[in-house]
Amino acid sequence: MSKKKDLKLFTPVQLGSLKLKHRVVMAPLTRSRTEQPGGIPGGMMVQYYSDRASDGGLIIGEATNISLTARGWFGAPGFYADQQVEGWKRVVSAIHAKNGFVFAQLWHTGRSSHFDNQDGNTPVSASVDPSYWEDPNHLVSAPSGWVQPSPHRALDISEIPGIIEDYRKAAVRAKAAGFDGVEVHAGNGYLLDQFLQDGSNKRTDSYGGSIENRSRFLLEVVEAITSVWGGDHVAVRIAPGGTWNHMKDSNPAALFTYVAEQLNRFGLAYLHIIEPRVKGNVTINKGQGPIAAEQLRKAFKGKIIAAGGFEPETAEATIENGIADAVAFGRHFVANPDLPLRIREGLALTPYDRDTFYTFDSVGYNDYAFVNELASR
Repeated sequence: MSKKKDLKLFTPVQLGSLKLKHRVVMAPLTRSRTEQPGGIPGGMMVQYYSDRASDGGLIIGEATNISLTARGWFGAPGFYADQQVEGWKRVVSAIHAKNGFVFAQLWHTGRSSHFDNQDGNTPVSASVDPSYWEDPNHLVSAPSGWVQPSPHRALDISEIPGIIEDYRKAAVRAKAAGFDGVEVHAGNGYLLDQFLQDGSNKRTDSYGGSIENRSRFLLEVVEAITSVWGGDHVAVRIAPGGTWNHMKDSNPAALFTYVAEQLNRFGLAYLHIIEPRVKGNVTINKGQGPIAAEQLRKAFKGKIIAAGGFEPETAEATIENGIADAVAFGRHFVANPDLPLRIREGLALTPYDRDTFYTFDSVGYNDYAFVNELASR
């Protein structure tokens, strides 16, 4: 790639209250490295995030459970205990020490969980779908290893306000930890996405049926969180057309256009859009461009971060063409802690190792080298 003077990726951009110096964003990455028991960010996470912080750059923190019964991934952090907030304070301070910014991502996994992650409680969803937990190819991370999800139950309508309150309380804890804002995870087949899409939502009450009803839960969550932070410190992540976690919808274009239009009223910092060419951590349509961000650009009036399967060249083209205002990189940030520098200078990227994405020690986590370290070898 060409160097900094030629790249729009390295021009400033305003995302809500944040003025970024460049548009290379670190995507939220589940890495399972918290201290156990308790899902507490510890020293490994402090180093990991500090290494990837850059002057004026944005990191979106890994998906963080809003409650004990939101948990679906062993080793993921939380926002429901004081010790977790204290751990996150160290992470946030390390990022801020490098003049970087960081948003927290708030997460409820819904049916994508196992009894053992929830102290024996039954996972919840919009509706019950036995084919989800019966699929031997679908696994979740639990204390005993990778296992099929447990049978789930449908949330009673009376329980929904309590979960909205869990989101609000988690937003308060994220503020106490010093984050610069929060992102609501409403994609990839987790609880809010399970309500959005009609492949998983078969409800007949005010949270099911029409697009307006299926979007209600998400919009109520966003309203609760903006009451804590204000809209310019809040973002939402969605996955239009995504198939991860058995997701599908009969009319994703209509659904997500409506969602994007409704989110305009909150004055969000940004809308984070995962392209359907990725499924989990795998790119399934390598030649496909950023179609979701391009479509929703017409509906959403604020800033857009596009994510999913980007390379430096395609990210630059996406900014040049006005499809998105910033691009989030995930897998490349895993293996290249100094990714913005490498992209800016047109340097080679270190390949990532999938086998260490979700392990529990520093191998494949804090041992990837910086460019200057590679040059000295």
